[in-house]
Amino acid sequence: MKIYYSSKFAGEYKKLPSKIKKIAEEKEQIFRKNPFDLQLKTHKLKGSLKGFFSFSVNQKYRIIFEMISPETIWFHSVGDHSIYKLWE
Repeated sequence: MKIYYSSKFAGEYKKLPSKIKKIAEEKEQIFRKNPFDLQLKTHKLKGSLKGFFSFSVNQKYRIIFEMISPETIWFHSVGDHSIYKLWE
């Protein structure tokens, strides 16, 4: 699986606390093995984010991604629940 990171994602990721970055990296490893692993709580998004998915980094932080194909993924955004509002 190839994961691409948007410039938006990269900028948001740089601003995350170090502790959250470490957890996000651990969750990405799980994601690479199975994007729908139950630990990730992956789900389809609705409304203006229809066609995108999200998975949990922890209780507060999420990653919004797009599945172009089973082997091509784009990570578009990372942050707390407020990231959903930025897409409306």
